[in-house]
Amino acid sequence: MAHVTFSPPYTPASQLAQQLRERGYAVLQPSDTAAWMGCKLADLHALEPDWADLPSDDFLKDGGRYRRRRHSCFTVDAGAVTQAPHRAHWQPVEYNALHGGMLRWFAPMRDATVALPVWQQLLRAVADLAQEALAAQTCRWFIEAHQFRIDTEGGIGRPTPEGAHRDGVDLVAVFLVGRQAVKGGETRIFEARGPNGQRFTLHEPWSCLLLDDARMIHETTPIQPDGQGGWRDTLVITCRRGCFLGDESK
Repeated sequence: MAHVTFSPPYTPASQLAQQLRERGYAVLQPSDTAAWMGCKLADLHALEPDWADLPSDDFLKDGGRYRRRRHSCFTVDAGAVTQAPHRAHWQPVEYNALHGGMLRWFAPMRDATVALPVWQQLLRAVADLAQEALAAQTCRWFIEAHQFRIDTEGGIGRPTPEGAHRDGVDLVAVFLVGRQAVKGGETRIFEARGPNGQRFTLHEPWSCLLLDDARMIHETTPIQPDGQGGWRDTLVITCRRGCFLGDESK
């Protein structure tokens, strides 16, 4: 059977906030991702070597060894980006039925990476979009950044082993950093309270999916090998007003 893929429904960078407000999602092609951030596409490509050396994710409850990752947290307040003290990643079970309720301590992002101007631009762009599209009042934004590599050494890799889900934040940004010798990895998004959805496959490095997390559910289908040494790399940024998820009672 032929492997069928659907092209992403790209949105021009100039219509990004409007699309997010009206439909709950937007997808950018790489050149528009760079335009939105106010950087050169080459600056984003310069981040990519980090993904070749990510530590193993030792918390997978399905017993898999197909995921590697780093995780760091930041705040953005009036354009000022501050890295938060290293902390565990935590989600309640209502948002992550597989790994919810666990304090998962992952290795932090490299200091050299978070010091790069393009990294600061990326975080400010995400926070500014959340402010423009989703918030009526000026907010301090709490950001979690996840670098993922999913590989096919064991025959199959699962980008979202928890299945279709929300993340319990305001804005989710999923950047495809790259993919090699794999098939699958189809992005699927659905209205949380409606019948409509989209399915497409991100192939171009630094194409980006942006989601209003309150309105949309998302997942990515498993990847399978299509040659030797297959992998799919992503950067996932979540942006939440008020506090980090789990700190509501502090």
